[in-house]
Amino acid sequence: MPAVFRPSAVRTNLPGLAAITLAVTIALAVNRLLPAVSPLTGAVVLGVVVGNLPVLPDSAKPGLKWATRRFLRAGVVLLGVQLSVAQVLQLGGGMLLVVLVTVVVTFFGTVLLGRLLGLPRGLTLMVSTGFSICGASAVAAVEGIVEREESEVATAIGLVTLFGSVSMLALPLLSGGVELGMWAGASVHEVAQVVAAASPAGAAAVAAAVVVKLSRVVLLAPLAAGLSVVERRRRPVVEGKRPPLIPVFVLGFLAMVALRSTNVFPEAWVPRTKDITGLLLAGALFGLGTGVQLRSLARTGPKALVLGLGSTVLVAAVAYAGVRLVG
Repeated sequence: MPAVFRPSAVRTNLPGLAAITLAVTIALAVNRLLPAVSPLTGAVVLGVVVGNLPVLPDSAKPGLKWATRRFLRAGVVLLGVQLSVAQVLQLGGGMLLVVLVTVVVTFFGTVLLGRLLGLPRGLTLMVSTGFSICGASAVAAVEGIVEREESEVATAIGLVTLFGSVSMLALPLLSGGVELGMWAGASVHEVAQVVAAASPAGAAAVAAAVVVKLSRVVLLAPLAAGLSVVERRRRPVVEGKRPPLIPVFVLGFLAMVALRSTNVFPEAWVPRTKDITGLLLAGALFGLGTGVQLRSLARTGPKALVLGLGSTVLVAAVAYAGVRLVG
């Protein structure tokens, strides 16, 4: 019997799993009342609150630690089900080039800005990935690859939430002369924020925005694999182990994209899988949030805000120029 299913392991992990279940339920309820607050955002905020108040029993901590990483990886793998190569190719070569250039320039520009600000490398890499690819999901995908502190994960997710929300509100007001759906898909961080940003332009703009956004998500796999290679070279061998050349969950993500693209994965299952993905990632982000200590977070607060603002302006500007050029 695998260790996780042994009665002792079940008893150890059960309180933490119960806490995650309750937290995700609350996050879903908040999302229904306030649709602009995604379950992922609600879950991580709730985790930070719980982690900084004396309400989380010690008995819940082992289960939280056990579930957080497993839920995270499972959620990223299932995220691949939402993508198909055909959807991406429909955008055309020009728009795909815009997406690629926007992601590359945003990632490396944010890395450079983080270095200039003297911010920790782990935080900078997570922010660079989240802002250039797909927000909290991208942060979650690379947090186990790069060297980082627990508080830096929540900082990165908090910045994605804050500046993604700013972009969501600002883009419709600034979109004169450019197609809003394409611009939102190429620059806004979270999928839910992309939908909200494009919605003033109508259903067609929302559909276009989602496809462009998913084309950015495709680049999560090569970016995560590249970071893994770099970390493998940087970090010394610890206890005979090194970071994997390509993380297994990245291979799983690619496998799910392949299954969706070849119609092996039933189309009718896609919406249900999307819901499961959201639940897994919300549970994982709650667990990550509980590890955040606001005192340590405050030490990098102002510089982190500058990093988030700079990265947001960069991704929006590059995407705007690209959409105008090909549109």
